[in-house]
Amino acid sequence: MTSSSLVDRRPVVLVEDEREFALEIKSELENLGCLALLASLAEAADRARTGDAALLILDRPVSGVDCLPTLRILRNEGIKTPVLVISIMSSVDERVRGLKAGGDDYLAKPFAMVELGARVEALLRRLDGARLTKLEVDDFELDLIERIVYCAGTKIDLSFREVDILEYFLRRPGRVITRTMLLQDVWKYHFSIETNVVDTHISNLRKKIDTQGVPSRIVNIRKAGYMLRVTHSSREEQSG
Repeated sequence: MTSSSLVDRRPVVLVEDEREFALEIKSELENLGCLALLASLAEAADRARTGDAALLILDRPVSGVDCLPTLRILRNEGIKTPVLVISIMSSVDERVRGLKAGGDDYLAKPFAMVELGARVEALLRRLDGARLTKLEVDDFELDLIERIVYCAGTKIDLSFREVDILEYFLRRPGRVITRTMLLQDVWKYHFSIETNVVDTHISNLRKKIDTQGVPSRIVNIRKAGYMLRVTHSSREEQSG
């Protein structure tokens, strides 16, 4: 089984402030079939909280800040996203600190990319045994394996892209979602682009998920973007 089948299309999020080294790691991850995303420590923590990361790779220190306090906070919050810590701090004591803080694995620099790849694959295989299979928010239910959507128990026929967009909102209920976020994370456009593709897809999605006479579930936020209006908290189910 390849790595790409293990991550449920969520990215491996890398926090590494040495640009050239980060791009080298990103290339190795993509060679494994993973989606790879470079991020700040705060962005990585946010993605872990929303379930929008298959794995975090955290360098320590990054920009002079140790990632371990953030990792401890995530674990105390019950966040179970796998974490691989990479660091120039290679002593036994530092490795133990990293693992006790919540790291699932610890890889000391310098290392061969082939070893990094092996560690990543091992963590993703472990993740596959308890991967998310269902996402529920309000009366929405999304089967993450079959990519089938139900609303109030009724199946809704959505296009592949519409499922992607709805999943993005379901993972961030009650949060403002900008057009730039959707273009970068759903369409994978990492450059400036003038297009109404987001608005068009949101309009089509609304027609399929909204009930006549009831305010839209996806609301416009003036000069900001969109937000999924919810009344209940989300729930994610796991297999295994």
